[in-house]
Amino acid sequence: MFKLFAEVQPIIKDIDIFKDFQTLGLKILLPLVIAFIVAGYVGLERQNVGKAAGISAHILVGLAATGIAIFNRLIFDWQIELAIQGHDVRPEGQRVIAQVLAGVGFIGAGVILKDKFNVIRGLTTASTIWSVAIIGVILGSGYILLGSLLGIIIMIFITIRDISRGVNPFIHIDEQKRDHMGEIQVKNYHD
Repeated sequence: MFKLFAEVQPIIKDIDIFKDFQTLGLKILLPLVIAFIVAGYVGLERQNVGKAAGISAHILVGLAATGIAIFNRLIFDWQIELAIQGHDVRPEGQRVIAQVLAGVGFIGAGVILKDKFNVIRGLTTASTIWSVAIIGVILGSGYILLGSLLGIIIMIFITIRDISRGVNPFIHIDEQKRDHMGEIQVKNYHD
């Protein structure tokens, strides 16, 4: 173990995290900001239509997925640099991402329920949680344009879907128009 540390210590000294701050800013800050915006919007929409997984859950999943993808990318870049310098490393960058997406699938599965009428609910919320994680992974992997476009398309889709159902995604469902019985006047499409 001490031998391994002795071999790695000179390599660690060569790491200069501030060597290219602008590039690191683009690799770290921009993906996190975009993921925060997309996940926040999607989470706010889910929260406003009365779903259990709202803004907090979506932002946490989106930022965590983005963070692990950024970390994975930085480690992979470092491993490539070490390999170029002649060190014996085997750069591998995709296993962590696959495990993150599988784990997020379990989180999404937790919001899918069957009610007493055997109607399955929560599929859209599970899908939005998984979508936010996918967008985070794409952004964190460095594909800013693809992740941004996918986020914009998803935000437009859920907004149009809610408006077509008679729901304002920007106002909480409890504050929207109620009928004479106190029920919210919304077309029910079984989430």
